[in-house]
Amino acid sequence: MVRKLKYHEQKLLRRLELVSWEASGGSLAEVKALRRYRLGRREDYVQYKALARTVRSLARRLRDLGPGSAAFRARCAAALLDKLFGLGLLSSPRSSLAACERLSAAAFCRRRLPCLLVKLRMAQSLRHAVTFVEQGHVRVGPEVVTDPALLVPRAVEDFITWVDSSRLRQKVLDYNEERDDFDLAA
Repeated sequence: MVRKLKYHEQKLLRRLELVSWEASGGSLAEVKALRRYRLGRREDYVQYKALARTVRSLARRLRDLGPGSAAFRARCAAALLDKLFGLGLLSSPRSSLAACERLSAAAFCRRRLPCLLVKLRMAQSLRHAVTFVEQGHVRVGPEVVTDPALLVPRAVEDFITWVDSSRLRQKVLDYNEERDDFDLAA
C-alpha cells in the first residue's frame, strides 16, 4: 500500500514526469562530452549532435545517388566539403564523403571559442578559457565575445585576440616586455 501524498509533496511532483525521467538525463557519453568540452548547456550539445546527424545523412544521400547524376554529385560533394573545411570541421580540404560520414558532435565542440583559446595557447585549460570568455577578455575581430558557445570558422581563427583594455593583455605584454609607454599613461 502506498500512502496518500501530502499537499506539498503533490505540489513538488506536479512538474516531474516519472515516466520519461531516466531518458531526459542523457547518456553517459553525453555527460562525458559536456564535462570534457565544458559545455554550459546541454541544449548546445544536442544541437551539435543534430547538426552532425544532418551532415552525415546528407553525405549518405550524395553517396547513394545513381550513376546518371555523377556531375551533380561531384558538384554537391565539393560544395559540402568546402563548407565543412571552411567551418573547420574537416582537417583537410581534399577530404572525401567518407570523412563527412564520420563527423561527430565533438568536431563542433572543438570549434568553440574556449577550445580554440587553449589550442592557440591563450589559456592553460578549458576552464580558464571559459572564464576569460565569460568575463569579456577575448574579442574575435572587432567584437568582444562573452558567449563561450561561439563557433569560430577557420577564416576568423586568426583574429582571436585579447581586448585592448583587458588586464590579461597587459600582463602578457609586460611579460614579453612589449608594453608601450603610451599604454602606461592611459
